[in-house]
Amino acid sequence: MNNNPNVQDGPSVGFMVLSIFFPVVGLILYFVWKDSQPLKAKSCGKGAIIGVIAGVVLAILFIALGACAVMMI
Repeated sequence: MNNNPNVQDGPSVGFMVLSIFFPVVGLILYFVWKDSQPLKAKSCGKGAIIGVIAGVVLAILFIALGACAVMMI
């Protein structure tokens, strides 16, 4: 383990937001940076998880609303 802290490493809101909208990118960045920049990688990982969860919730809502609309016809 390196005792010198990486000055470029730190939580990144920008990469987290990118990962929310593109979870696959966040996952890739997490694995690329997990050893060299762990804080930035953690931000990307969190964003990817949030993005996947939000996508699943939205898909369920759209399916439920579509089913309700079909039953009303």
